[in-house]
Amino acid sequence: MEVRSLSRNFVPMPSTDDVLIAGGGVSGLATALALLEAGRGVHVIEAKAIGSGASHGNCGTITPSHAPPLAAPGTLAKALRWSLTPDAPLYIPPRFDPLLWSWLLGFARRCNTRDWETSARGKHALLDDSRRRLADWVERFGLQCEFVESGEDYVFRDKRAFAHGQREIPLLRELGIAVELIDGAAMEAQEPALLSGVAGALRFSGDAALRPDRYLAELARAVRERGGLIVEDCALHGLREDREGVIAYTTHGEVRARNAVLTLGAWSAKSADTLGLPWMKKIIQPGKGYSITYRAPDRVPKRPLVLRERSVCVTAWNDGFRLGSTMEFSGFDETLNARRLAALERGAREYLHAPVGPEVRERWYGWRPMSRDDMPLIGRAPGLRRVWMNTGHGMMGVGMSTGSAQLLAELMNGRAPAIDPAPYRPERFA
Repeated sequence: MEVRSLSRNFVPMPSTDDVLIAGGGVSGLATALALLEAGRGVHVIEAKAIGSGASHGNCGTITPSHAPPLAAPGTLAKALRWSLTPDAPLYIPPRFDPLLWSWLLGFARRCNTRDWETSARGKHALLDDSRRRLADWVERFGLQCEFVESGEDYVFRDKRAFAHGQREIPLLRELGIAVELIDGAAMEAQEPALLSGVAGALRFSGDAALRPDRYLAELARAVRERGGLIVEDCALHGLREDREGVIAYTTHGEVRARNAVLTLGAWSAKSADTLGLPWMKKIIQPGKGYSITYRAPDRVPKRPLVLRERSVCVTAWNDGFRLGSTMEFSGFDETLNARRLAALERGAREYLHAPVGPEVRERWYGWRPMSRDDMPLIGRAPGLRRVWMNTGHGMMGVGMSTGSAQLLAELMNGRAPAIDPAPYRPERFA
């Protein structure tokens, strides 16, 4: 295998590591911290900079309320209707892409009530565990990431949409998710940031929020303080097992380890052939999302909002304000699509007195790893003994980070897991 020239951040590699973690996003860093706490040694490699992937532009909401998966009855039909609407919340650009259409076929088969409920239960177990665990991590590791137990509101301006949004409530309550219905007048009185004309809202008091860039920076700090090695500008180009462990081929040369964990996010699919896991190409698709970050306006919402008819998430921090969301299946297209960014602002203007801030700090896009059943892949890689996976979290990477990391650490160390690992086992696809 060809080895590329060494980067400016070259760090000499140890002769043999305990656990090599490929991918320095939120899943990789959380996994590193959980393994360190379990007594393992970790070495994290990241192809670019720590936290430069999908987690960076995330809205930072921690949401057990988001248990219902994207693969719901009617979702694919809606997406196909929107295929000629480039600024639609869910957009599949017309193009020839056999892998995408194969993925969509598998996705379509999940768009039924039975599978929707199955995925919702699996997602909720992990989201709920992560939500509880995150509060503990913030305190135990001193993570300065503006974590707040804020709750979250889904806001509706259309009465029919509000009524439709309530159809999920029986399942949510069965799962133990607290849901409060608020009528339009009461919601406007409680949230002065909203324009008049609100039809109603759903309040999820158990949700929380944090600032994602600071969360990732704090995870990296905690990993380093506990002896973990993090190397940036170090891409993984290949991986194989032998009798003693694994050999990773990286930008910095060969790395030996007893075990490897793949936390590559959306790049799992792009690296599938190189890593000897070709089946992943059919399971994970990059779901492109966008966000705009501003200096905070004078009037911001008291808690995170989801503007439901426009699928726009609104969050505010001490010195920032973000509009985000949208889902676009355009492969690894690197265009910062101005039309889709404008749709975020246009949607916010329908709901908020101050829809944008006085200064734009960042316009961003990134790719989320969307699995075919909208649940992550956590466990041993099929057909391998020493390679593990923690990927495919879709839009929930930040919200599932602590629970996924803890689950993988327990599985790797042969300990009884806190939650049932069966729904997330990678072999369900292989």
